[in-house]
Amino acid sequence: MQFGTPLPVPTSPVTRIPTTIVPPNPKSPSFVINAANKSYKHQYANIYFVRLRILRGLVEERAKRRWKEIAGDPVFVPRVLEVEKRKLCFIIGTVFMDMPMKPNVLDDIARDHSIPAPAPRPKYYSDEDAVMLEDESGRIRLVGERLRTAGLVTGVIMGALGMETQSGDFEVVDYCFAGMAPQDSVWPKTTVTEDMDVDVDSSSPSRDEWIALVSGLQVGDPSPADAQIELLTEFLTGELGGEDDQTKSSRISRVIIAGNSLAPAVSVAVNPEEVQTDKKLRRYGQETTTFTTHPTENLSGNLLDIARSMPIHILPGASDPAWTILPQQPLPRAMFGGASAFSTFTSETNPTYIQIGPSSAVSSPSSGNASSSKTSASTSTTPTRTLLVNSGQPLDDMFKYLASPPHDRLSLAESTLHWRHMAPTAPDTLWCHPYFTTDPFVISQTPDLYIIGNQPRFATRMVTEKESGKRCRVVLVPGFRETGTIALVNLRNLEVKTVCFKLEGMTGEVEA
Repeated sequence: MQFGTPLPVPTSPVTRIPTTIVPPNPKSPSFVINAANKSYKHQYANIYFVRLRILRGLVEERAKRRWKEIAGDPVFVPRVLEVEKRKLCFIIGTVFMDMPMKPNVLDDIARDHSIPAPAPRPKYYSDEDAVMLEDESGRIRLVGERLRTAGLVTGVIMGALGMETQSGDFEVVDYCFAGMAPQDSVWPKTTVTEDMDVDVDSSSPSRDEWIALVSGLQVGDPSPADAQIELLTEFLTGELGGEDDQTKSSRISRVIIAGNSLAPAVSVAVNPEEVQTDKKLRRYGQETTTFTTHPTENLSGNLLDIARSMPIHILPGASDPAWTILPQQPLPRAMFGGASAFSTFTSETNPTYIQIGPSSAVSSPSSGNASSSKTSASTSTTPTRTLLVNSGQPLDDMFKYLASPPHDRLSLAESTLHWRHMAPTAPDTLWCHPYFTTDPFVISQTPDLYIIGNQPRFATRMVTEKESGKRCRVVLVPGFRETGTIALVNLRNLEVKTVCFKLEGMTGEVEA
């Protein structure tokens, strides 16, 4: 007697497509805080000086190219305080947003600490904001209708064309930035289109390598998404769905978890009689406060299941047990139990550069030569891809500077590529390490894929620079706990798809 329909048996075994990690490009900065740059005695002003020194020449070169045919023959004034009234010129400096609503550390120090501090504002923007441009000589106020749509934030290196007014302000008629950084990938000119959201070559061969992007698992949250995380784990390991679903899962070569894997720690009050503690802690009948380890154990269990099937890259985020300032250092491998025993499990810094090559790109860590790896991969349909990933703190902070609408997160992420800086508001309103001789947040190499985690909703755009042919796919990855959504990226043509794990009772809105 036959009971039910027999399970389908694949005609050929389903195997996962492998990819490899190519040695890092020497041009890409490292975000590891080592003994050489671990000092905290330096002033934060050094970061602004270094940033201006690195980007000033690039902005000047682009400004001269952009304005060489402007009527009036504008001249370059090297110091902002040397501009002359009623004379067309252009200046270069660091943008400073004078915003009354922005936090002020001096006000925090002077505040009466017996009164609780006000809650953080969702926006710093107000109608009283003023735009300044400063360099080593001083600061000048920028005015003009052209600035209304510029979408500027503190820390951006900008060139401004205009002239000084009678009141001493500088009226801007045009502006420019450093532009997109050099890119190692060579893109065919036929693929650069007017529509930045459409790829000409959008076909997806069945054996293309894909990567999965997820952020904001928030394991341990009071309203957890444990069921969705379990579905995600089964999907990535090929245990969810039928034969077609398993075949699609086998094309995913690795997963990147962009921060906020754990929810903020919640203290749990327990009865002191049930816990053997020191007598001093139980004096006067006070309760003992402890922290549960269940979130870490649950996360490590899911990561172990995934690590058995594919490589994992995990970044710390704002809610993870890592230091608050950027760049956040890798989470300790000991947190992740059995998953950390796999050589393919990598705890990354936040932000981080990752270079991924196809399975034919056999690389040796001791060689340290990325070009040789790229040459070996030339026979594959998938080129070596450079990924720049962060957990979302820079974009969240920059978004507070702008009115929305008209500005949105995706356009702001695109602007960071043209500014050549991923976190310009650090160290003004975004905490960062006090670097002395470098600014690692300067984008020295345009990535193929720019990934930003923990955003309210999914969004993507192909950013192009027509004159150079540079292209970069920007992907905003939504928080998984709220949306149940992950993004899948094709490494060959940078096509992006989303997969939603939505169960009854979820309140998050998903946009694909």
